[in-house]
Amino acid sequence: MTDAAALTAPGPWRREAAALLAMGGPLIAAQLATMAIQTTDMIMIAWLGPTPLASGALATSLLHPFVMLGMGVVTASAPLVAAAIGARRRRDARRAVRQGLWAAIALALVCTPLLTFGEPILLALGQDAAVAAGSGAYLRVAAFAFLPMIAFPALRGFLAAHGETRVVLWATLVGVAVNALGNYLLIFGSFGFPRLELAGAGVSTLLTHAAIFGVVAVHAARRHRRYALFARFHRADWAKFRAIFRLGTPIGLMMTAETGMFAGAAMLIGWIGPEALAAHAAAVQIASISFMAPLGFSHATTVRVGLAAGERDAGAVARAAWLSLTLTCGFMAGVAALFLLAPQALIGLFLARDEAAAAFGLAVGYLGVAALFQLVDGAQVSAAASLRGLGDTRAPMLIAIAGYWVVGFPAAWLLAFPAGLEGVGVWLGLALGLATAAALLIARMAQMLRR
Repeated sequence: MTDAAALTAPGPWRREAAALLAMGGPLIAAQLATMAIQTTDMIMIAWLGPTPLASGALATSLLHPFVMLGMGVVTASAPLVAAAIGARRRRDARRAVRQGLWAAIALALVCTPLLTFGEPILLALGQDAAVAAGSGAYLRVAAFAFLPMIAFPALRGFLAAHGETRVVLWATLVGVAVNALGNYLLIFGSFGFPRLELAGAGVSTLLTHAAIFGVVAVHAARRHRRYALFARFHRADWAKFRAIFRLGTPIGLMMTAETGMFAGAAMLIGWIGPEALAAHAAAVQIASISFMAPLGFSHATTVRVGLAAGERDAGAVARAAWLSLTLTCGFMAGVAALFLLAPQALIGLFLARDEAAAAFGLAVGYLGVAALFQLVDGAQVSAAASLRGLGDTRAPMLIAIAGYWVVGFPAAWLLAFPAGLEGVGVWLGLALGLATAAALLIARMAQMLRR
């Protein structure tokens, strides 16, 4: 069969769709469970009042760009592992995992101390003093969760390449339980535990991510003893270490560009006032939940494209890339409809209409704008994942920086303040940035597949 016939035959497309869904399903569920952890935090912190909710949102907005940078760098081990397994080079796969963990440790040594100074950083950025104090209380403890958070992708990519994604889901579900219990005991001082409020949420975050990483690490070590992933851990492979940073730094910067744009949006809305920031926290949490499905599916896309690239099967690469984009956009179209049809019910999960009427009304408006960018948000993460599987990371990084920081963030500021649209203007700017990035990334993906 010719390459063109293999690409268009219905059988391979069905098989690829089945493989993507089988691998991606548990990863999507795991991402949703991860978001359940964050959502539980926001809901339980919201019970303390609008100001603590604003503090939690601001702390998350500061923490997440650092986490995305670290996870992006370590995620570079996933296509390296997938390509090595596709080419049946077990030794290279083992070394890629180990050096991914080394990269996580190196980044944590730099970023964790910086994150403990969250309060003065936020004050220097012009945030409300009471809100910044609460954010600082959370970050002084949650900063130490940085290492297990960013080390996790190294093992997730290894297990996904072996088709073992269910354990990733089970580990994350363990984290959900640990987080909910930890929050209940430490935020509110239940059953004789100290009432630590936002600091308690930080302790719970640390315990949660340590538990998730621990479960996955134990499984990987026992299930794949022949790899000896943690034996002689001190031995360096500087070529692999440099390769992870060479491939991963653009991935991390790309992920940070998007997360940073949303973090910057939170800072802009913080200038409007605590009620607008609380509304933003609720709306962005709902939008983030919907994003977990394409994000989880993107991990499967990177692995499937990487495996096909390792086997030098151009038809399989194209099928994985285009199917991922199609399935992702179809799902996000349904999410957009939900946002438009039931915004008040969704916002009601986070804000009481009677007790926080002003914030509730603002959040409903923000969620309406979020519906506009669901398709493009899903499309950009899918296209970027396919490019990552092909080892193309520099061009997507430049596209992301241009879309989010040359177009998106300036548009958010212009629409919010000079144009007088305030919070809605910020969200319209976000939509414009995501749409720009999506269009350029899809064009880049098409170009790479033609090659």
